[in-house]
Amino acid sequence: MDQLAAKLGLGAGELSFYDVYSLDEPELIAHIPRPVLALLVIIPLTPAWDRDRRAEDADKGEYTGVGPEEPVIWFKQTIGHACGSIGLLHCAINGQAAAHIQPGSTLEKLRSAALPLKMAERADMLYNSDAFEQAHKSVEQVGDTASLPTSENNGQHFVAYVKAGGRLWELEGSRKGPLDRGSLDEDEDVLSPRALDLGLKRIIKVELDSGGTDLRFSCIALAQKS
Repeated sequence: MDQLAAKLGLGAGELSFYDVYSLDEPELIAHIPRPVLALLVIIPLTPAWDRDRRAEDADKGEYTGVGPEEPVIWFKQTIGHACGSIGLLHCAINGQAAAHIQPGSTLEKLRSAALPLKMAERADMLYNSDAFEQAHKSVEQVGDTASLPTSENNGQHFVAYVKAGGRLWELEGSRKGPLDRGSLDEDEDVLSPRALDLGLKRIIKVELDSGGTDLRFSCIALAQKS
């Protein structure tokens, strides 16, 4: 993700992703500089979470957010096998991280182009972006872990959490729009206890309350380099 962020034009060495080893033990996240600007999580779509998502989205119409007054910029995903890249995009162009976008970069161009577009036009713009596609392809085989066979990847969802306008936003391209999860105080970042309760721990609670036991997830935090 650091390589993809750099290729897209985020930070110029100012920001980095950090592994989150625990949600509850301070000593295991002490290596992460604060404030954390965004969280990117990959988590399985369990039956309980699937039901919860469907219930939340059932009464929602087509997303109509557009323009500079939109609290966060959200992309509906229409690109296959790019969940992680779109999750990173949601992390990078919203909240405090957006201040670290390099002038003239792919991220700046995508963000500027997206602002005046409605949902379908915005998705088409990203789908047709050669620069975004090339950046994604250039790093898709990079990493220490071999890619899982397609059948084993099914049901894994990338979810981004960002703080914008004093609110915690949950951003995922397969939902009906961005989700406002609640208010955060000025001194609370997306790795604060309240943000975790409103966000990632909410998903975990949905699974536990249903009697489920699939609590697997991986989480990385975007923050300034120490």
